[in-house]
Amino acid sequence: MSIIGFHRFLIATAIVFCAVFAAWEFRIFASAGSVGALLIGVAFALAAAGLAYYLANLTRFLSGTWRDSPWRRER
Repeated sequence: MSIIGFHRFLIATAIVFCAVFAAWEFRIFASAGSVGALLIGVAFALAAAGLAYYLANLTRFLSGTWRDSPWRRER
């Protein structure tokens, strides 16, 4: 397995973890009404969505189009 393949695996694992943890926190919110659980659930749901976007566009991120980024440091 290449480094990129392993990176994809780790990102997919993180997506699953974030989604399951968000669902767990939403369930706690539904049963106990804890606002903290709701906020944590939303944060982890957003993290799962962001990681899914990153995984879906990983090829674009690695293709070198970042060279046009204004945050790129010149060497």
